[in-house]
Amino acid sequence: MFNDDDEIFDDEWDALEDLLQKYEKLKKGVTSSLLDEEDFERIIEHYLQNSNEEQAMLACDIGQTYYPFSSSLLLLKAEVLTQYQKFGQALKLLDEIEQLDQHNIDAVLLRNDIFMAQNKYDKAAEWLEKNLQNFDGKEQVELLLELTDVYDELENFDAVFNTLKRIIEMEKRNEEALQKICFWADFTGRLDESVALHTQITEDDPYNTLAWFNLGAAYQSLKLYEKAIDAYEYCIAIDDKFEYAYRNLADAYMRMRWYINAIEVLEKHLEIAKPEDIIYEALGYCFEKQKNFTKARQCYRQASQLNPQDDSIPYKIGETYSKEKQWDKAIKAYTVALNLNKESATYSIAIGNCLMEMNVFQEALLLYLNAVRLKPSQKSTWVALIRGLYFSKLYDEGLTQIPMAKESCGEKADFYYLHAALLLELGKTKEAMLQLEEGLKISPTKARSFTQLNPDYLLRNDVADLLTRYKKK
Repeated sequence: MFNDDDEIFDDEWDALEDLLQKYEKLKKGVTSSLLDEEDFERIIEHYLQNSNEEQAMLACDIGQTYYPFSSSLLLLKAEVLTQYQKFGQALKLLDEIEQLDQHNIDAVLLRNDIFMAQNKYDKAAEWLEKNLQNFDGKEQVELLLELTDVYDELENFDAVFNTLKRIIEMEKRNEEALQKICFWADFTGRLDESVALHTQITEDDPYNTLAWFNLGAAYQSLKLYEKAIDAYEYCIAIDDKFEYAYRNLADAYMRMRWYINAIEVLEKHLEIAKPEDIIYEALGYCFEKQKNFTKARQCYRQASQLNPQDDSIPYKIGETYSKEKQWDKAIKAYTVALNLNKESATYSIAIGNCLMEMNVFQEALLLYLNAVRLKPSQKSTWVALIRGLYFSKLYDEGLTQIPMAKESCGEKADFYYLHAALLLELGKTKEAMLQLEEGLKISPTKARSFTQLNPDYLLRNDVADLLTRYKKK
């Protein structure tokens, strides 16, 4: 089929070829026809695009012989020199341009680029600040946007925020500034200022979509989720295709534990945008919280299809099966996760826990040992191993692991509670009570981990008395 774009491209290429032929004749002196400034500019840009520095510079010099006072040709020559890092020569040309035209914003921006390339960020900031007074309107905004990048390099993050705020106060709908200030408000912790700024904008310009979004984001970072929800809903009412507003709105609903609302918003996101694993994952999480495990798994599987290398997704599928006590299916899902990430102690522990529930003790203990090997300084791996030994009735072996666990992780209450339980099972009541009391001294709130090992411990008077005494404390 005939393509108009192809015809336009062919016409432009033919025109360029014709122009280059005229230029070659001019160089050889075999023609009396002259080229205008724009012709020389196009020729120079052609050589620049083709990385032909020598020809680009020659075209600049020839053009200048015909148009010695052309600031545009001088600027192009300065750009060529800058591109090839001949900064000193480029700066001299920029000095000439300033004498011809003090209000040439391209020259101001090119000098800034040179300072940035030389890592002279302080000088770049000073230069831009100095030249702001020479421009107004959109040109001044353009300089201010450049200034935000300079302050970013200087790590003067408050100045970045202030400059963006200044732009927005000049142009309430400057898309680039509105998009950037959302991040910098959070990064600098100036969220209250962001709320005040965007509240004022939405009052002055109630259909400003990005302002409503930024207001919601600021409230969300302040954990004022209901106010964030209101702002996002205004945002979506104005633009019902605003993807990030749906994402953040869903997150706010999830923080409020309003999972039905979150599901509705996430499903709407799937209608208007390209499917993403993160959206299906969030949906799975919401259904899981509602204990609709079948639906949660469907969402997690869709997420996994979109991102098959994400090991956390099959792990989440395994968690849903574990909550339903479907141990065989949980093990299969956890095993997929472990195959994707063999360095995960969490996945080893998860499979081990399922095997313990199925009374497959030996294999479970091997997985717990693997978890300890992977993360020897992580308390949960030692707790899993020692609990596994406890339920396998390998009490003496459990006792031998306690000192190593403490050496690796420090004096944790969990280890004292496990120590006490192991000693009780071996009939060493007096020693067990000493260990139990040490655990209670460190963290009485974790005593439940001890009683969960064997609820019958609560029937023992010595245990009950000790627990009651620390509970009163």
